[in-house]
Amino acid sequence: MSDQPFAGVTVLEFGHFIAVPWAGQVLADGGAHVIKIEPLEGEPSRYIAPIVPGESRHFVIRNRGKHSLPLDLRHADAREILDALLARADVVLANMRPGLAAEMGLEYEQLAPRYPRLVVGTVTAFGPRGPDAALAGMDHVVQARSGLMVTGGKVNEGLPTSGESPIADYMAASLLAFGVASALYRRERTGRGGRVDTSLLLAALALQNNLMVRVESLDAPRHAAFGEWLTRAREGGVPFTEQVQRMPRNRAAGSSTLYVRTYATKDAALAVACGSPSLRRRFIAAVGHEDPAIDGKVPDVDAHYTALKAAVEATVASRTTAEWKTVLDARGVPASGVVLPVEILDDAQPAANEMFHRFEHPALGTVTVLGSPVHLDGDGFTPGPPTAAFGSEARTILEWAGLDERDVHRLVSGGAVTPTAPS
Repeated sequence: MSDQPFAGVTVLEFGHFIAVPWAGQVLADGGAHVIKIEPLEGEPSRYIAPIVPGESRHFVIRNRGKHSLPLDLRHADAREILDALLARADVVLANMRPGLAAEMGLEYEQLAPRYPRLVVGTVTAFGPRGPDAALAGMDHVVQARSGLMVTGGKVNEGLPTSGESPIADYMAASLLAFGVASALYRRERTGRGGRVDTSLLLAALALQNNLMVRVESLDAPRHAAFGEWLTRAREGGVPFTEQVQRMPRNRAAGSSTLYVRTYATKDAALAVACGSPSLRRRFIAAVGHEDPAIDGKVPDVDAHYTALKAAVEATVASRTTAEWKTVLDARGVPASGVVLPVEILDDAQPAANEMFHRFEHPALGTVTVLGSPVHLDGDGFTPGPPTAAFGSEARTILEWAGLDERDVHRLVSGGAVTPTAPS
């Protein structure tokens, strides 16, 4: 028996870019046999700033442990190949453009009658129903559509932006992997497969769960009033930054002013997060100030925090990040210097917990990437090898699917599958 939770599970991945490929990689780390179906020219992320032919950083970080099959889904012979693969598959993953999965016969409702144990997992931009269901969308657009772009707080030239990390994509990938695991667990009891749906929009909303609440008696009037003001503001050309500033928020007084925020220090920046009254007392004492508002002893809270904010900012700016880190760590106050992403690759803390995976790539040499995002005792999740050279496993995969040597030769010669990389 394998320690890996998905050993013996075969996954057909019709994925590109991020959400489905990363979910497929997580399942591969867990022991799944993942066959990545790519177009004959290769998955698009292979060619986003490639560093060797057919390989890019974007492809390497989301496709380890897989077996690639270059297949023209519109070719006359494609159905024969797909049927052979589907007969042996446990899971299908897809994030195709709206309508394409149905066109290819890969929707759950199309597959379930023939393959009742099959789990079909899909990621869409906005969900499978509703007025936006047929629209194309990627992380940056969905962050705008969902409000995540505003709550993320990153601004460029006065306008909100999604930043460099496509967080809705990765959240959707995590939800998809969890959904597939849940469906497989249910199948153990019922024998029935099922459909797993998630979307970038749902993922973006999940990332904003603290804000996704309305207590009607308390919030509805102020939300309605803000909506009326917002309509007038947009008609009157009020700058977007002011629209964001006026947005109703749920945070308690003093939270973003003092206790959950980033400060400038003498040499860099320091983030603190003090959610409870006890943590707030420790922090304010550590920086040498007092905050009677914590105990409700200030009549004008806004004026109090405006003055205290300036005083605390001046104090924090007088010492280095490392100095403050020593002080705050000693008092148990959650705090960290603001680390640049490139620095974390050499950080001792993730290294101590095997958060990164270092390996030898046949074309790229030594590469460091994120390790498995889940640790399970034994060899539960183990980073697999880099995907073999594009097209090199095509014949092996077709033979594994049960096609004999003559059929494999016919299908390769007919052009449905290519065993070589594009020039």
